Amino acid sequence: MLDIGRSSVTHMLEDLIKNYLVTNKQVDPAKFDLPGLQVADLGLDSLDMVEMLFEIEDQCGFQLPDPMRYMQMSFADMVANIESAIREHFNGELPELAFAKAEA
Repeated sequence: MLDIGRSSVTHMLEDLIKNYLVTNKQVDPAKFDLPGLQVADLGLDSLDMVEMLFEIEDQCGFQLPDPMRYMQMSFADMVANIESAIREHFNGELPELAFAKAEA
């Protein structure tokens, strides 16, 4: 388990999610530079969201509730919400996460 500061963890989780979306869902990396980016602006459908969250859930060993609620959030709020759920499940800590690479 990682026991590092919230800002470092948030940045790490955000980078992992961005890399997953760029690599596996072909999201344009430039979108992440937009201020106030909304999850809905990423062009993901419900299956894309479920697959992304499944990757997180698979590594963490628990299910995040109501994956479609993230579609109404900003990207930053989604990352913070996921981090909060993970920390709550692991008593304030965060397990090491590494998304699987897209298969060629």
